[in-house]
Amino acid sequence: MDQFINSKDRLVTEAIDGALRTAGGRLARLDGYPHIKVVVRTDWDRSKVALVSGGGSGHEPSHAGFVGQGMLTAAVCGEVFASPSVDAVLAGILAVTGKAGCLLIVKNYTGDRLNFGLAAERARAQGLKVGMVIVDDDVALPDLPQARGVAGTLFVHKIAGALAEQGADLETVQAAAEKVIEGVVSIGMSLDTCTIPGSPKETRIAHGKAELGLGIHGEAGIEQVEFAGARDAMEQVVDRLAPHIGPGPQVALLNNLGGATPLEMGVLAEELVRSRLGPQVRWMVGPAPLMTSLDMQGFSVSLLPASREHEAALQAPCAPWAWPGCRAVGEVEVLDLPDGLAPIQPVPSANPPVRALLERCCAILVEAEADLNALDAKSGDGDTGSTLATAARALAGAMDRLPLADQTQLHRAIGLELSQTMGGSSGVLLAIFFAAAGDGSAAGKDLVGALRAGLDRVQQVGGAQPGDRTLVDALKPALEALPRGLAAAAAAARAGADATAAITHARAGRASYLSAESLAGHNDPGAEAVARLFERLTEKAEA
Repeated sequence: MDQFINSKDRLVTEAIDGALRTAGGRLARLDGYPHIKVVVRTDWDRSKVALVSGGGSGHEPSHAGFVGQGMLTAAVCGEVFASPSVDAVLAGILAVTGKAGCLLIVKNYTGDRLNFGLAAERARAQGLKVGMVIVDDDVALPDLPQARGVAGTLFVHKIAGALAEQGADLETVQAAAEKVIEGVVSIGMSLDTCTIPGSPKETRIAHGKAELGLGIHGEAGIEQVEFAGARDAMEQVVDRLAPHIGPGPQVALLNNLGGATPLEMGVLAEELVRSRLGPQVRWMVGPAPLMTSLDMQGFSVSLLPASREHEAALQAPCAPWAWPGCRAVGEVEVLDLPDGLAPIQPVPSANPPVRALLERCCAILVEAEADLNALDAKSGDGDTGSTLATAARALAGAMDRLPLADQTQLHRAIGLELSQTMGGSSGVLLAIFFAAAGDGSAAGKDLVGALRAGLDRVQQVGGAQPGDRTLVDALKPALEALPRGLAAAAAAARAGADATAAITHARAGRASYLSAESLAGHNDPGAEAVARLFERLTEKAEA
């Protein structure tokens, strides 16, 4: 997979310099590139205990992103997934340590333990006070003699950093860090492995599977499990964490391992709060990328007992841009819609044939979701199928409250429903279509005439004409042919939809922003949706 890098050898140094250029002078690096890569505070008060952490790169924003007032004093960066050298660690210690001493916060990996440990010994030989704590929060592998250090390390950075900033001595800071380490537990899950720059991507996780308990360097997890959505994924993570926590309140840290979108992380946050551990989660850090694994499509959850001391330290002010804050978890507040937007509920009425027709239309659009998304992905953003299916599901769920026996009010009610449940310009245009069809019906037009009135209004408002590569290319000929029967309408819609594949210069809709190469050979997804709808209705009528 192509990546935005120049060379593997310069990747880390160039990334560090790119980050430091926007640090406003509060951060700097030590000389010694490329072997010594240490980011330090420039506003450091050496009378306070210094905090030094680090490890292999590829976990950004960890560790350099957490250097600043209230957190780390220095971060020692290795190459991607490689521990920094003893000299690099020692350079970081010597650069920031005063009489108050220094605490090394080390994740439990052999390379980190050895290099940080030897650097600490060499610093002590020079007369410096240096303490070291080892973070081992990963509970994925219960039989492992030494558990890995993962995203729970961020709790140690923040709590120890708050105490150091307040002027606590080394013994107090180290004791607090050790208490955090004793209580914090973490586990991760991913749908894919990460892509290490300059190396072929490992593809051990099959489609439809997720790996539970994998490490932040792409190490294999405890097992591969079936993936059945965000709720099931979070339940499996919670099941692994639950035996390791007590009954009291917890602080959760929800970490993006690098490749999950903010939308996905929002869903995972909701599922964590809804889980059986949700009532214990009083505070949450994130969701955010905190300790990533390059581009891994996964997440991790860390839990820490929420003592008053921990809460205070986690909420203490700090400067690093990467810390998202620790916020209380509360209920979702729901406010009434403003006057004029609350829909006027029509009087429901029954009409079995009309209901059956509408339900069939909804089912057809839901069935076509994946195909229409795939078609839209060739020349758009791949959401046409989902947009139509979402509206169809909502409309299907509203059948019991629709005025099915009153054509005029039914058209208007469908328009109102779509205006609330269907996103984007498609939702607006279809809401206008059905509202105008309701007006046409109220004026005495039959069903075909009402629908044509709706299309006329859409063309007036949206500006689309036949030949502009929109759903109009299929819908207009279909409605013109509908008086001759459903089969004629389906044939006309299909001909119109297929003709859009040859239209390489769209004059309306999202396709108007795309190149001819993107459009050539692909039906417009909106027109395709209309054609499929009429074709499937014809199949039902002939069955």
